[in-house]
Amino acid sequence: MNKNYYAVLMAGGVGSRFWPVSTSSNPKQFHDMLGTGKTLIQKTFDRLNKFIPTENILILTNERYNDLVLEQLPMVKQDQVVLEPAMRNTAPCILYASLKIQKMNPNAVMIVAPSDHWIEDEAAFEKDVIACFDKCEKENALCTLGIQPTFPNTGFGYIEFEKRSDAQLKKVSQFREKPDYETAKDFLAQGNFLWNAGIFMWSVETIVEAFKKYQPGQYQLFGEGMSCYNTGEEEAFIQENYAKAENISIDYAILERSQSIYTLPATFDWNDLGTWGALYDKLEKDENENAVVNAQTLLEDAKGNMIRSPKGKVVVVDGLEDYIIVDKEEVLLIYPKDKQQDIKKVLTQVKDKFGDQLA
Repeated sequence: MNKNYYAVLMAGGVGSRFWPVSTSSNPKQFHDMLGTGKTLIQKTFDRLNKFIPTENILILTNERYNDLVLEQLPMVKQDQVVLEPAMRNTAPCILYASLKIQKMNPNAVMIVAPSDHWIEDEAAFEKDVIACFDKCEKENALCTLGIQPTFPNTGFGYIEFEKRSDAQLKKVSQFREKPDYETAKDFLAQGNFLWNAGIFMWSVETIVEAFKKYQPGQYQLFGEGMSCYNTGEEEAFIQENYAKAENISIDYAILERSQSIYTLPATFDWNDLGTWGALYDKLEKDENENAVVNAQTLLEDAKGNMIRSPKGKVVVVDGLEDYIIVDKEEVLLIYPKDKQQDIKKVLTQVKDKFGDQLA
């Protein structure tokens, strides 16, 4: 296993569209959403651990999830858990983690990956990541894995790459914001657009230099802590300084400014598992297209439903079609699948009426 390979798992999100299973105190990456016996973060860790040494995988998360990380990933030591004392989007935490890794190993190449995505062909994933690592070791390149779009999705950002390139890794022309439906259709028709999965690879030297160039204020803030990183003084430095960082994504901070971005069209199936509908798409269905996780079911005139309950609970459904049915302790959600994007709003209403303890 290559000792220069590192990973940063992004595990600080709340996943509010998966409410009521995903809550602010126990978000979706710490749940077995697929009914496989492993949580999403465990599956992601295992996937990366096939070619990245255990001790080289850092978990980037919010302070409140520290114990959950250590409980679910017992092979991880406390110093591998990089804690954000404040929410400042992705650029500050990626710079912080990159500087920690650079201090450990100046020759490191690293992947930054969400902890809660679904990837089926893990061998293809490994092959794609290593192809990007190879480029990053040879050139000052910032790489991303792009997903071949299967329909005009308006929920993802897109990566536009140069059409004329025959290379495996394509030069990125620009990143595009989440489009409207007609624009998304046009992207697919053009053939040189990929979904942005938020999976990035680079050498620590290249990403740190990019921050120096494009985000000098951020670099100065975190660079001052270099002598503290990976020592007993790190926590005090971060507690004092992290909240001073600008709230900005890695896309805006670096990727949309750099001229050295490359994308590899992924050779594996991928799903961001961003909604109950996305989860439904990836689960096995019965003869009436119902997808069931954990529940024992008795279904009559029930079609196209997403059903999840505590393990072994009996769920009886009659006369419902295309609904999300989720039972979790004190909350039962029965909601139309075609309105799943509104679950965030529903959560706000629930908090207003019943209090934050259900969120």
